[in-house]
Amino acid sequence: MKAQIIYDNIARKGFRSGWGFSCLVDEKILFDTGEEPVSIFDNMQKLNVDIDKIKAVVISHDHWDHTGGLWELLKRRKGLKVYACPGFSRAFKDKVNQVQGVMIETEPYQEVDQNIAVTGQIEGEYKGADMPEQALVVKTEHGITVITGCSHPGIVNMVKNVKDRFPRSKIYQVFGGFHLMDHDPRAVQQIVTAIKDMGVEKVGPTHCTGHKAEKVFEKDFGNNYITIEAGKVLDI
Repeated sequence: MKAQIIYDNIARKGFRSGWGFSCLVDEKILFDTGEEPVSIFDNMQKLNVDIDKIKAVVISHDHWDHTGGLWELLKRRKGLKVYACPGFSRAFKDKVNQVQGVMIETEPYQEVDQNIAVTGQIEGEYKGADMPEQALVVKTEHGITVITGCSHPGIVNMVKNVKDRFPRSKIYQVFGGFHLMDHDPRAVQQIVTAIKDMGVEKVGPTHCTGHKAEKVFEKDFGNNYITIEAGKVLDI
């Protein structure tokens, strides 16, 4: 199974970059939509994405840099399913309905397609306010891949949530935003150790992780460190 990186802070040559994150799993489940639609659709075109094949959109959390491309997509694909946490704002939910999306408030480990599920709402915090978030969980022959938006509940907590749910399954890789920009390197090292202790084989921290934190992960994971950038296609 493949994951196409549609939107990220860094982009391959010929692709657009921007603040936020988005990836397309198995050509049919879109996870997050970056900060604005122009780059999303331009990058999709360059990756030969057929938007008519997209079956659903999963939004990790209710922040502009993960929902910015959603509204234009829903205008083009009316009736598209949008999986969101119950704790998202009323304004977000109302807007999905206004542009004729199908709003689905997720339950824990709700399947969105074969071998693709959401964790459901995990409680998080951002600048002193509640920030519920969910991750995408994909099962393949390699093991489990966990895809995160910003990890406001804490990347260790989010990975542990998946590991507790599937204690006998290997977590093949974790990639997305880890939100460690303001963390001390020693704290980041503890997080890296905790993730390795859970048996995670590969990591691809990006977006809000922060360059310094990414370097700590890269040093510890070595050849199992994945560089994430718009335009890249990952084998998951």
